[in-house]
Amino acid sequence: MKHTTRIKVRGYHCDFYGHVNNARYLELFEEARWRYLEEGLDLAYWKERHMGFVVVAVTLNFRRPATLDTPLLIESSIDRIGGRSGIIRQEMIHEDTGKTIADAELTFAVIDLRTGKALPMEGEVKEGFQRVAQGLAKTDESQADESHE
Repeated sequence: MKHTTRIKVRGYHCDFYGHVNNARYLELFEEARWRYLEEGLDLAYWKERHMGFVVVAVTLNFRRPATLDTPLLIESSIDRIGGRSGIIRQEMIHEDTGKTIADAELTFAVIDLRTGKALPMEGEVKEGFQRVAQGLAKTDESQADESHE
């Protein structure tokens, strides 16, 4: 199930040429990814158990520019959960035109913060990501998308 985050391009996202700076795309995707993950994962619970979500690799494709005041929809979905890593796919869409601005594929792992080693994607870790993938909130009450405007 895809999760959608709305974000409006602000001046601080833009470079000298009036386009969203290439490094800011990573930040915009990250904001959307955390909103997505927070709905199904109890990150405070993870922290208590010395577990952390880390990015292992990112492939980012720039399709067309985004400029000041562009209304963005960022769709995020878990594509795969493997033995020690997973993949999240994200697509940034111009809300008014429906055209893809950028897309990303992110490989992640869950690590033991004490050792830095990847943890197996099993048990409660895997169940948490399955909840996220199915669009199930960590509580019984569904949580609405937040607007970051």
